Amino acid sequence: MDGPRFYILYGEDEFTRSETVADLRRRMGELGDLNTVHLDGRSVTLDELRRACETVPFLSDRRLVLVTGLLTRLARGKERGFLEGVLRLLQALPDTTRLVFLEDGDLPDDHPVLKMAAEREGGFVRRFVPPSSEALPGWIQQRARHHGGEIERAAAVRLAQIIGPGDLRLLDQEIAKLVTYAGPGRAINADDVAQLVPYVQQAVVFDLVDALGRREGRQAALLLHRLLDAGENPMGILAMVIRQFRLIIMAKDLVGRGENATSIARLLGIRPFVAQKVVAQGNYFTMAQLERVYRYLLDLDLSIKSGDLTPEAALDLLVAGLGEN
Repeated sequence: MDGPRFYILYGEDEFTRSETVADLRRRMGELGDLNTVHLDGRSVTLDELRRACETVPFLSDRRLVLVTGLLTRLARGKERGFLEGVLRLLQALPDTTRLVFLEDGDLPDDHPVLKMAAEREGGFVRRFVPPSSEALPGWIQQRARHHGGEIERAAAVRLAQIIGPGDLRLLDQEIAKLVTYAGPGRAINADDVAQLVPYVQQAVVFDLVDALGRREGRQAALLLHRLLDAGENPMGILAMVIRQFRLIIMAKDLVGRGENATSIARLLGIRPFVAQKVVAQGNYFTMAQLERVYRYLLDLDLSIKSGDLTPEAALDLLVAGLGEN
């Protein structure tokens, strides 16, 4: 049969990779589910892989075998016999089999299976890389068209700032929701984003903490009063700021232990774009400064609860105290 017989789909952009796999499955036809097998590459044996590839399709002309994580496992170099068996299998794949290797991260350029796929006519390699922050607004506009709508550039930029490139699946869900909200014939605008995306207020808090970190008191005050004018509860704003600094402290500690934004998101149970933001914000402060800020925030919270300060006054004191140049 024409086309590749085995595929290597790898990289950090899990969202686009999953869409590519879904497209392969759609091309399998009505009996695709009956002729698709999933294997966990972390535990599969060579015999299991071989049997899956050599099984005859059921009332169809092809069979799809999806294997997750096997090439990463073989890259460690501890299973040379298994690797050699996979290379032999790839040279003799039945015409009816499409074997797809799925890997969450990068693979070394000298990986034997990767090299075979790049060199042989029957192989296909694609590395999935998330769009950069600069390219993300364009990606958002393209996805809006994919969902049957349009989004203004300014709205795409704002949405990119709010969610970032670290969670494309979440971003796509918000785009689809916005397209439905805007309806046919109208482009999504920045007001739609502000009204409909639940992370907007959190994004303003991100901007507020950024301004405090840069010691830009006037900008911090403007952002604070934007939240208040939008009807946000002052105690809610303070709670969000306290939470943000708590996350920054924990993230900075984890960075010092060798963790990155991806692992920090998992360890702290937060979304990837939040992890990326708090890691970046940690660069504005030393750990000693963060500890002083956090104690100051807790003191303000106590002063409010004891009646010594109104919430609005406490927030103004916060901006005045931390936003000084």
